[in-house]
Amino acid sequence: MSTNASSAADPLVALGSLPGVPDAVDSVRKAVDRVYGHRVMRRRSNEITSEAALRGARGSAALSGADWALEEVRRRTDFGSEAEARTVGAALRLTAEAGQLLSIWRQSPLRVLARLHLVAAADSADTVGRPRQHGEPVDEPLIELELPDADEVAGRLEGLSQLIIAGSSAPALVTAAVVHGELLALRPFGSYNGLVARAAERIVLIGSGLDPKSICPAEVGHAEQGRAAYAAALDGYASGTPEGVAAWITHCGRSIELGVRESTAVCEALQRGAA
Repeated sequence: MSTNASSAADPLVALGSLPGVPDAVDSVRKAVDRVYGHRVMRRRSNEITSEAALRGARGSAALSGADWALEEVRRRTDFGSEAEARTVGAALRLTAEAGQLLSIWRQSPLRVLARLHLVAAADSADTVGRPRQHGEPVDEPLIELELPDADEVAGRLEGLSQLIIAGSSAPALVTAAVVHGELLALRPFGSYNGLVARAAERIVLIGSGLDPKSICPAEVGHAEQGRAAYAAALDGYASGTPEGVAAWITHCGRSIELGVRESTAVCEALQRGAA
């Protein structure tokens, strides 16, 4: 984990006390509790989950360069042609797959990450579903951080895996943000790292119990804040400074809150009979 706080016995707990992070954690929890308390959730939660999945996939694809209108994503059936369509298709597949991997995540996160890349790439090439090796290229044009070499990737992935397996009492926001940021900084696969990182963030938020019904799509909020803000916050994480890491965690918190706002709007539309 690329942070100066990593020397603590539980680095995730240490990150939870960084300036601004406790307030972000509290704000996220209150926002999530409000949408879960919406009266529509008592009767139509499955519809909210389905809509959140669609909107989350659209947001994740937008951050990876395929910024399609929601209705285009909703109606489209062919995702196997040009590059943007493949990106949207990959995002949709990952969103559907994430919920199926919860039981495996805490025991074998690296296996889950490999599966996510396999699902995203939908390819049988021998580079798919495994971390990149020395000299293998990475196609992730929207992330401009310096690319770690294969040895660093392997070491940091193993460290991240051990943190997840060991468990932590850190807030779900902190764990999700670290998983997301670490995967983006490492770009362990030859392609689709952004989509995989955001799917992993979703898995943490669901599995932690913060968002068990997957109705708070952080991907929506990341996209709404824009690629420039996303990249700038990631730069802060990659810097390893307490201020930079805290800024990334709070950025992720704001993204969850914006996802909550999106699902709240869906709830209200259903309540009015308009959706």
